[in-house]
Amino acid sequence: MEKKFSQWKKQCLNKLDQSKKGSVDEDIEHVVSLINSREEFFTTSSCSGRVILIDSPLESSEVQKKNCVWLFVSHHKCTADDLVSALARSSGDAVFKFEPFVLHVQCQQLDDAQLMHSVAINSGFRNSGLTVGKTGKIMTAVRSTHGLEVPLSQEGKLLVEPEYIHFLTQVANKKMEENLRRIHRFYHNLQSALPEEEVQNKKQQVPPSPISQEAQRPPQRRENKNGESAEVQEGRNTTSVYQRRRKREKHNEKDLPG
Repeated sequence: MEKKFSQWKKQCLNKLDQSKKGSVDEDIEHVVSLINSREEFFTTSSCSGRVILIDSPLESSEVQKKNCVWLFVSHHKCTADDLVSALARSSGDAVFKFEPFVLHVQCQQLDDAQLMHSVAINSGFRNSGLTVGKTGKIMTAVRSTHGLEVPLSQEGKLLVEPEYIHFLTQVANKKMEENLRRIHRFYHNLQSALPEEEVQNKKQQVPPSPISQEAQRPPQRRENKNGESAEVQEGRNTTSVYQRRRKREKHNEKDLPG
């Protein structure tokens, strides 16, 4: 299974990014990099969160991204002027959306998926979940519930006043701020939860100092006239030192004024 997982990971990370942007969003590059650096995980899709304004065709009965015109998209805060300018180009039913951070991670073992899911929930991504496919693929979806979707025009005609667009912009920007805070928590919680295998490997590669080499050298056995080894004597001496120290501390406490 590990070999199959490695093949999946290699194929996924080597293929071209199929998203509209064509690359990982700047605000989550460090998150994606951390996950893909681990042997037991790899990301299959991600979005840092975005504000979008889409225009659906008049003949369409429901909003479908593949049939929509993207009037405006931003992975950062937006302004009311941005939305007003974009709405001027609407000829169908324009819908304003805030879509929070989403991340899909394929995991090697079920335990790995459970760890990822636990970190996501504890970081504020309450809509997260995990699935196990028929082929053995174990996926964790990191998702939040603080999205936003508001219709703004119908058949190219604006349905709201400009003041409402200003209000909507403020709401969306606050949600974006909260979204970035949750991403920050998720990254640091994941760092803390993952075993420090990379750090340990680096430590092993660092040549030991002369002092540590001396400390690691096995002690030579030397026996006294009673047949006791030097290690036994050293252990007894160490114990007696701690016993004498405790006695002195107790004696000093008795002498202190109450």
